[in-house]
Amino acid sequence: MDSPTPDPARLRRSYEMGELSESALPSDPLALFAAWFAEAHASGLAEPNAMILATASGDGVPSARTVLLKGYGPQGFRFFTNLTSRKGRDIAENPRAALVFPWHDLYRQVRVAGPVSELPREETAAYFRTRPYGSRIGAWASENQSGVIPGREVLERRYAEAAERWPDPASGEAEAPEGDAAGAVPLPDFWGGYRVEPESIEFWQGRRDRLHDRIRYRRAAPGDPEGWVAERLSP
Repeated sequence: MDSPTPDPARLRRSYEMGELSESALPSDPLALFAAWFAEAHASGLAEPNAMILATASGDGVPSARTVLLKGYGPQGFRFFTNLTSRKGRDIAENPRAALVFPWHDLYRQVRVAGPVSELPREETAAYFRTRPYGSRIGAWASENQSGVIPGREVLERRYAEAAERWPDPASGEAEAPEGDAAGAVPLPDFWGGYRVEPESIEFWQGRRDRLHDRIRYRRAAPGDPEGWVAERLSP
């Protein structure tokens, strides 16, 4: 017998795993992000670097999806994707974005918002070379990301064609066609990376009775030596 469909309005949980107080805040939000990210990883969360990326088109139509964080630092939060995808087109028209790290098991989330810029090609190429062989071939197979295709067989055919052109040297299969180095899958011109430069970073810690801790860091005014201003938000 099928289980009854749960009523989302009746699903509740009390959040009692931690707190976030002003007295323990570092002056730099990236230090707090690094600590929380390390805890998310140590807790065994699947894909702790998964983040929701929200963008909007030039005429204000929003869209959101999950992507993977591939680096962060003083200059911002980095991710890589197909430049011609929906998110790539949104960013070209409206270069601003918001990120959410949904660490539900820890009753935490981090929100980031700010302008987006494309990473230098040499930085993208350096990262692309670190990807597994199959992921590099997959990038070529999904050239038309977000576009309509007639069926999965299209992807599989494109993958097979790319793999034939740039064979995996670990497979011991036939040599690459003349002019193409085996395993040296080139960086597609339609694939690249982005950096979200944070203007604000909000740390959310779930608390009992929905009295959640919300601490937002925002950029200080230009010339302000503080760099960041931390303030508590009402839950």
